[in-house]
Amino acid sequence: MEGRNGTRSMQEQAAAVVREILGDYGKRRAIDRIENATEPSRDVIVHILHELFQIVYPGYYRDPDSSRRVYNVNASISTIVDDIIINLQEQIEQALFYTDEFHAKSGEEIRKESERIVIEFMRRIPRVREYLDTDLQATLDGDPAAYSKSEIILCYPGFYAITVFRLAHELYLLRVPMIPRIMTEHAHSKTGVDLHPGATVGKYFMIDHATGIVVGETTVIGEHVKVYQGVTIGALSTRGGQKLQGKKRHPTIEDNVTIYSGASILGGETVIGHDVVIGGNCFITSSVAPNTRVNVKNQEMVLGGGGKA
Repeated sequence: MEGRNGTRSMQEQAAAVVREILGDYGKRRAIDRIENATEPSRDVIVHILHELFQIVYPGYYRDPDSSRRVYNVNASISTIVDDIIINLQEQIEQALFYTDEFHAKSGEEIRKESERIVIEFMRRIPRVREYLDTDLQATLDGDPAAYSKSEIILCYPGFYAITVFRLAHELYLLRVPMIPRIMTEHAHSKTGVDLHPGATVGKYFMIDHATGIVVGETTVIGEHVKVYQGVTIGALSTRGGQKLQGKKRHPTIEDNVTIYSGASILGGETVIGHDVVIGGNCFITSSVAPNTRVNVKNQEMVLGGGGKA
């Protein structure tokens, strides 16, 4: 059907667009799959994270309805744990199916492995909380603007990102694919902190101000390390692409190191020794000896004057 001026109607043009898009789906690329996705669900995993926060910080993160009734911690935690186990087991099962190790195995074998992993993960939560308690103390000790631990738990994006990382890291160690990255990328989107779940981070870790921080997969960070906004702990080069997978690409940061805003520390062979202070905007691609202060030489600031406005 043509319009008054002889052109095709909007309905016909829309139908043509649909045909073009459907035709594009036939190119058999990864983006062209049209069957229902069976990978882990980002929405479900974000919901699981919210429930994990209720376990990790029971007095701070609760179901809003719990404030309307007498709070029974035993009943509440039991219910939440059951829900996490059911949902996370299902998500892990879906993730394992796409790995080379489990793709050829039976559904029953994958189910049993996902059940084993989720129970082991839940058993590690007390240890995760032990580390988070030290991170909380480090943040309080290191930030004079923090007036209480409650303020840090409820308000600080850096501490939120660390909490998600600590949880995701345990799943990473249990060789769960995809789900740990979904967790940390959710935190990345909320806080600006790109903290890879594969990184190894010791106790008393503090991220001040958050935003723009990058910590790569093979980074190793010791204890009592403080990182400010805009810091990159990254790879020196990624031109090797997938050939670099599994290799040490990111720096090692030893104990009692402070890294100020805008600093970049790059390379798998780079070691920042203990008790080092890295000044703002430093660009480092080689190791730094312990007990060293690294600064960018001050640039001369010239102020003009004497002219009329």
